Amino acid sequence: MEAELVQLEGSVASVVFQNPENGYTVLRLKIGANETATVVGTVPVTAVGERLRVEGVWNEHSSYGRQLEIRTVERLMPENRIEILAYLSSHAIRGVGPKLAARIVERFGAESLRVIENEPARLAEITGISPAKAAEIHESFQSQQGLRHLVEFLAQYELPTELAVSVFRAYGELSMMAIQDNPYFLTEESYHADFSKVDAFALSLGFDGADERRVDAGVLYELSYNCRGGHSFVPRDALVSVSASFLGLPQDVICVALDRLAAQERIITDPIAGLEAVYLPEYGRAERELAARFLEMADSVAQLPTNLARAVAEVEAAAQIEYAELQKEALYAAATDRLLLVTGGPGTGKTTILRGVLELYDRMRLKTLLAAPTGRAAKRLSEVTGRDASTIHRLLEVDISPESGEMVFAHNARNPLSCDAVIVDECSMVDLLLMHDLVSALPPKCRLILVGDPDQLPPVGAGSVFSDLIRSERIPMIRLTEIFRQARESLIVMNAHRVNHGEMPMLDEKKRDFFFLQQSSDEAVSRTITDLCSRRLPQNMGIPAEEIQVLSPTRKGETGTRALNQMLQAALNPPAAGKAEKKYGDFSFRVGDRVMQIRNNYNIIWRRDGASEMGSGVFNGDVGIIRDIDYQAQNLTIHFDDRVAVYTWDMLSQLEPAFAMTVHKSQGSEYRAVILCAWRGTPLLLSRSILYTAITRARELLIVVGDRGVIEYMVGNDKKQKRFSGLRWRLRNP
Repeated sequence: MEAELVQLEGSVASVVFQNPENGYTVLRLKIGANETATVVGTVPVTAVGERLRVEGVWNEHSSYGRQLEIRTVERLMPENRIEILAYLSSHAIRGVGPKLAARIVERFGAESLRVIENEPARLAEITGISPAKAAEIHESFQSQQGLRHLVEFLAQYELPTELAVSVFRAYGELSMMAIQDNPYFLTEESYHADFSKVDAFALSLGFDGADERRVDAGVLYELSYNCRGGHSFVPRDALVSVSASFLGLPQDVICVALDRLAAQERIITDPIAGLEAVYLPEYGRAERELAARFLEMADSVAQLPTNLARAVAEVEAAAQIEYAELQKEALYAAATDRLLLVTGGPGTGKTTILRGVLELYDRMRLKTLLAAPTGRAAKRLSEVTGRDASTIHRLLEVDISPESGEMVFAHNARNPLSCDAVIVDECSMVDLLLMHDLVSALPPKCRLILVGDPDQLPPVGAGSVFSDLIRSERIPMIRLTEIFRQARESLIVMNAHRVNHGEMPMLDEKKRDFFFLQQSSDEAVSRTITDLCSRRLPQNMGIPAEEIQVLSPTRKGETGTRALNQMLQAALNPPAAGKAEKKYGDFSFRVGDRVMQIRNNYNIIWRRDGASEMGSGVFNGDVGIIRDIDYQAQNLTIHFDDRVAVYTWDMLSQLEPAFAMTVHKSQGSEYRAVILCAWRGTPLLLSRSILYTAITRARELLIVVGDRGVIEYMVGNDKKQKRFSGLRWRLRNP
């Protein structure tokens, strides 16, 4: 049942907090002679004395009591001398403080704001205000009015208020004109407005359905949507068909739009395997350049050590092991090839190879850098090698472009990394753009070793780089296949290989590291998972809740991550007196909660825990713990391993609870204990690759809770979503 909408009208008594970047505001609204209400929401450049008419829903805040969360807001100017004086005294207008405000109101009374807006020259009648000062006051007032009008204008069409702030920052006084001329620019990546709402807005303004601006924006939206779904490109015929259906237009109109966009270089077209591939420019350029660089590296010869056989023997002796034939072959390849792929399932010795290659490169006096796609994968890589490892993003370092002012990587072709070799682990989850950025930053003679398991899920982003490299058969590769004796003792490892080969995992063997618990209902599955996390594993096996990760194939339903997170939070981190929390959507973030960043944000500033070092960037998949919630500052503090970052209220859309997470989100991570929910759901998500990926996330213990029939279905469902990627074709057809 939805909360009842309430309407309030009054003047702003005080502004408790305001974020100038997005307009998020906490204010006290005077709604009667002796009554005020706390109002929260996006109300940019509001000031004391301003009149507002707001509509929203009441919420009870654990520390600040009753608050009205705004749904819509209408700006009304102050109506009487007292309100106008309060407004002008609040420094809302640049150059006007309390003393000057009093003189203006004394001279013009209730007409003060009308004079500032329409007859600014009259301000010079007041002692101390020159014509230049009068013009400055007028300009500041007009600027604020422009943003207010823009907010109200967009709100009429259910477009988010935050959008007004972003547009006004870019276009200023021309914002309204820019939107009315072409509202479809709001669907661009930098604004992220919902296409359907912008389209409805534009059509209501009188735009024709076949207007070039509408058609171009719709085609680009479809192309972007598919890139977010994993495709590097879309075949022209498919893009024409889906765009025509989406926009309700004939296909020939879409064909003309594609030609127009290509001429404007807003798309790139290339022939790929008999198809006409349509790319967004950044994806097309990345794929072309990446293929050329990979081929150049694969075809060049690395500088060899003087006595390679002796160096390999010394590495073997130092490790006090006898390498298997393929492992020894990998060491030789690492010395002779500038580009090398190392692939294999769990227990096949990839970690042993990594250590051996690092030791060999040390003897060859090569400076080697280690990286992985996620923070957890980088931490694990550091633990197993005993060397420093970082995420690819941190390796490349975030910087600000002096030309565009946008976030870019500091290391690139013009400013390459200082190293002789780079080793990247968990490469199956590195997408096209990130791999391109990494390879672009390599020095001319640098070696690159890519390690991963292609049978795991593909990247969340566009492309399937690691799989394409393997299937191209153009890149030197070592495929490790032997499962070593110690690994064969693990049922986790053996069942992972069984699933990967299309065989049912052994569910009935009572070994310590793999268990299956059959359940009969949604409720039983959820209850069992919650009990395992909160009681059975901590008490019976000594595994604390913070070292247990619950995985589910899906977000929705009674056993999806949304529902599981609600139950797990209630059991593992219930509300308590003095424990701060902040409600956002249908979840209340609470001190002590495990949370995940769900998209890359290069702007978030972090500091090293216990140190003065600072940096920027928190990335998709980073998991942390909420350590503090500050109601006065309207922010919360999160510890991501050894980094601390502060999130303001408006950034909460970038977080989600992580007591339970989807298997997709767990890629690149390893956990001491994993509980996998194997229950009924969308057939597309009940696949062999998801089951295999989930099993390989567990280091010491895996418990599968669910239904044997669902597991059998997942093993048999080897359908993989086809991704349109041209990298493999380019490698084979240079």
